[in-house]
Amino acid sequence: MANVNKVIDTCLLAGKIMIENGSEMARAEDTMKRIAQNSGVSNLKIFATVTGLIVSIPETPSAQIENIDRRAIDLEKVSAVNTYSRQYAEQKIDLIQFYEKLTTLDDATPFFPFWLQTLGAAIVSGPLMAVFSGNMKDLLITMLIGGLGFSIFYFINRILNIKFISEFIASLVIGFVAVFAVRAGLGHSIDDIIIGSVMPLVPGVPLTNAVRDVLKGHLVSGPARGVEAILSACAIGFGIAFVFRFV
Repeated sequence: MANVNKVIDTCLLAGKIMIENGSEMARAEDTMKRIAQNSGVSNLKIFATVTGLIVSIPETPSAQIENIDRRAIDLEKVSAVNTYSRQYAEQKIDLIQFYEKLTTLDDATPFFPFWLQTLGAAIVSGPLMAVFSGNMKDLLITMLIGGLGFSIFYFINRILNIKFISEFIASLVIGFVAVFAVRAGLGHSIDDIIIGSVMPLVPGVPLTNAVRDVLKGHLVSGPARGVEAILSACAIGFGIAFVFRFV
């Protein structure tokens, strides 16, 4: 029984880490089932949503629930879970070592520093605007405003921990700065600058995962993730609309 409980604990923790960090449901469930199969459990039962996991083994009274209370995008952690799962399948690590690696994954996985994330946001903003609009004159100002908008989102989200409010305020700042930059002669096209600058805030991964979950038959998680992506898009749109309405 102790071994069965450890299998369930490991499956739950692996699934939780993957779902919290941007994995689609099908990948998380497949990884959990492979862990169970490599542990000698061939009929693991899983009920997975974006807010919780339920795992059980029919032949035993053991069943456990794991809450999922946050969602972010860190595909390096998803990759790390898959790497540990393959090592476990190849018997390079045992179940206890596997579980210990998962418990320390948050601390062991390096994360990009704030300045590098901001630089990445700036690089995403300007070139994408130039590619889609052909406007090379506003490349630099779009990069600066895109980096500023991401910085606002980053710090407000750390304080409030409410993604939609952070996106709204960040898009609001982007809109105001873009308008004033054009009026001051630092930019030429408000539309192009704003479109490029909000690109780092666009919920591309949640929307992609929502479609993939629906196609895989996850008719609870897919629409839920779709609603989350739509709310993010609305928050960004409302922030920009507020600027155009009152400025």
